[in-house]
Amino acid sequence: MVRILGPLSLGLVVVLAAGTAASDARRAVTAFVDRLAGAPVTDLTIRQQLTIYHADGLHPHSTGDQVLYVKVPQRRRVEQEIEGRRETHLTVGDRAWVRQADGRVDEVPRDRRMPDRTHLCAPLTRRPTELLAEWRGLGVRDDISHHLQVRQRPVTVIGAKAGDRGSPAVWLDDEYGVVRVIARTLPKGQGLVDLTCSEHRPLANALYFPHRQELFSEGKLLLRLIVHSVAVNGGLPDALFDPDALRRER
Repeated sequence: MVRILGPLSLGLVVVLAAGTAASDARRAVTAFVDRLAGAPVTDLTIRQQLTIYHADGLHPHSTGDQVLYVKVPQRRRVEQEIEGRRETHLTVGDRAWVRQADGRVDEVPRDRRMPDRTHLCAPLTRRPTELLAEWRGLGVRDDISHHLQVRQRPVTVIGAKAGDRGSPAVWLDDEYGVVRVIARTLPKGQGLVDLTCSEHRPLANALYFPHRQELFSEGKLLLRLIVHSVAVNGGLPDALFDPDALRRER
């Protein structure tokens, strides 16, 4: 005997499936955040090489070096030199400043914040609800998830169903953390960008840090970062993140 489900029963099945997916997402994020809490990071100093590509995604347009300073909470500084041009980008909370090559310091709107997406690959000291809220801001739905194997490693995909490669999503490796972020572009939010985080190496205790980051748009490579070194908990001074001190620098 075949039983046909009525509208109410079908609705209940959908709700239960969505609840299970949301539970899986929260469980994976909570496990990741708990691991972060076991090896607290107060600051990072990251030295890396930057390559920007032509619109064809095949040929390098320009290269340079960056030093990224991160201090908890919500303070980031990028010092970069690209093709001989020096700039410093500073973000404190929701505000951002840029020191141009001529020494002028300007506060910039949020859609022109520093060219750094490391916080997506290596989120630090965040509660699960905060992390999920940030991802929702990128268009990621936390009520949809599925599991897959990537290079024989278990990964939870939050924001997309199995086989869906076009929706905003975060791929969370059980051990390494974030390995891929598919997000809506800003500020218009019409297209999708794809950030991959790979070559993870031990950072502190059970934590790993990606030494390669690549940003794609419409399948074309826009940006590549290769990390040369990462120093953790070095006691970075607050003055590094002071916009007034940035204006006084020579």
